[in-house]
Amino acid sequence: MADPSTYRPAVGSIPESPGVYKFRDPGGRVIYVGKAKSLRQRLNSYFADVAGLHPRTRQMVTTASAVEWTVVGTEVEALQLEYNWIKEFDPRFNVRYRDDKSYPSLAVTLNEEYPRLQVMRGPKKKGVRYFGPYAHAWAIRETLDTLTRVFPARTCSNGVFKRAGQIGRPCLLGYIGKCAAPCVGRVSADEHREIVDDFCDFMAGRTESMIKRLEREMAVAAEAMEYEKAARLRDDLGALKRALEKQAVVLGDGTDADVVAFAQDELEAAVQVFHVRGGRVRGQRGWIVDKVEAVSTGELVEQFLLQVYGGIDEQTGVGEAGEAVPREVLVPELPEDADVYTELLEELRGGKVSLRVPQRGDKRSLLETVERNAKEAFARHRVKRASDLTARSLALSELQEALELPDAPLRIECIDISHVQGTNVVASMVVFEDGLAKKSDYRRFSVTNGTDDTAAMAEVVRRRFARHLKDEQDRQDEQGVAAEEGRPRRFAYPPNLLVVDGGAPQVAAAARSLEELGVVDVAVCGLAKRMEEVWLPGDSDPVILPRTSEALYLLQRVRDEAHRFAITYHRQKRSTTMLVSLLDDVPGLGETRRKALMKEFGSLKRLRAATVEELMAVPGIGRRTAEAVQAAIAEPVETTTAPHGPAERGTPQTEAGRTAEVGRVAS
Repeated sequence: MADPSTYRPAVGSIPESPGVYKFRDPGGRVIYVGKAKSLRQRLNSYFADVAGLHPRTRQMVTTASAVEWTVVGTEVEALQLEYNWIKEFDPRFNVRYRDDKSYPSLAVTLNEEYPRLQVMRGPKKKGVRYFGPYAHAWAIRETLDTLTRVFPARTCSNGVFKRAGQIGRPCLLGYIGKCAAPCVGRVSADEHREIVDDFCDFMAGRTESMIKRLEREMAVAAEAMEYEKAARLRDDLGALKRALEKQAVVLGDGTDADVVAFAQDELEAAVQVFHVRGGRVRGQRGWIVDKVEAVSTGELVEQFLLQVYGGIDEQTGVGEAGEAVPREVLVPELPEDADVYTELLEELRGGKVSLRVPQRGDKRSLLETVERNAKEAFARHRVKRASDLTARSLALSELQEALELPDAPLRIECIDISHVQGTNVVASMVVFEDGLAKKSDYRRFSVTNGTDDTAAMAEVVRRRFARHLKDEQDRQDEQGVAAEEGRPRRFAYPPNLLVVDGGAPQVAAAARSLEELGVVDVAVCGLAKRMEEVWLPGDSDPVILPRTSEALYLLQRVRDEAHRFAITYHRQKRSTTMLVSLLDDVPGLGETRRKALMKEFGSLKRLRAATVEELMAVPGIGRRTAEAVQAAIAEPVETTTAPHGPAERGTPQTEAGRTAEVGRVAS
């Protein structure tokens, strides 16, 4: 691990101009590329006290062994150079968008003499215009079948095209009028390219002018009594309108826009984009992004704008990722240098571009729809990865190797502590077997003696394994099988690996409890949230698993599941505690009737929603007592208006807002 001070540039040697910088590792590989308005200010921030840096930034500067920079004239030039270097060096600490290869696109090979319309998957190629992606390849073929009667462009492979030219006879599509047959010279290369350009204009959303042109030509042909030509144009017009009917109108103003949304966790992010042209959704794209460093939503937007629209082809005006810059780009959060990115987009498009966060109306609703799609795509990605047997086997073997375990951890248990400033302390224990959650073995603990995370962790580990030792003794007495159930007892199987949510202090507390109980066959590790470091008992340095490893992904899933289970229990307990506290103030309500109310309604929310008659249905509760209960548990009413803050001005607070305010759970 390198010391950043060993390669820090001399004081005053870094210019204050805008520019782009590269960090290199001892092997000379570029590991990070960044841009800055002021190189001196930005680079000096990396060489401040290492302990004060963000954990992921600390990892980057301690991995590097050299830094270099290039001065540019403007911030837009810095963006363009940053894009080129990211593309060239593929730095490990930069966010990289990788295409979702599951969606096919309709591609137009404009880089060929006779452009071809075809289905294409995989990485985007320069000089090829893309439309879509589509959900299925058959949807593209259906679109082509409809539109080639109006735009008879070539769809055949190069081999078929060459062979038709050699024999002087077109394929079937040429005979039935769905191809202009440039292979046999029916149209010239320029005429064929005009057909292709019209097709691209129609697919790009310029549909009204195309339809009006056909209507004019049809009217002229009818006036000239060329009825066969008018009938053919009528059929072409109907084909175009049928193609348009299959694309839903989402923006009534006919806007050209790309709508971008994200769903993310600490390690990855799912990105979804709806391409809207002429007010209609023309395509949808998705990526899964590895978050090698801590990035905000605004920084993800920066990388999206740079990488998706970067590398514009001068001839086609289309980016390397296959998309032209639209008039509007709607995002969930603006990047820090929004003006600079807007200027770059306008330069790439050659016209005005609006980069903004929609606040209301149809565009806000569409952004929310894209966000739901991003969340669903992220959930599908996680489920697919979790259910992959090969990935699970790889994760277990990687864990065994990284933690130096004698066997693969086929049973993993994870413990998480939740509380609010030391009150209502609870813990959860989740179990994963063969890399999958085993919810029947989940357990919840109410902690009474632990006043902080480490004390609570020590207590929970002691209670869990004390019960295991007792069950083990019972198992030996009963020869391993409970007579009434015919199966092993609940805690008859100890885990191969015990994971605690936390760093070195929590791991040390768990290890002490196991040592006190004499449990020596259970490995312990901790997963710290900030840098996803894996801590082992007695080690001064953590184990750093690769960010893309299946082992780290499995540990994260186990930790997140324990956190979710603990918070759920904590909220239930806090609600019950609040309910008991409120009912204590009701005159004449004894312990028996209080327990009856809690058993009947279960939560403060349900009790508040109950009517007087429903309360009176509980044994021992009369009308006067029911009314007293309602008065005691009623929500406080805001009677004054403060001058500052949206909630204080009288804006109604949502249930989600109340939960976020009173439910800040420390874990």
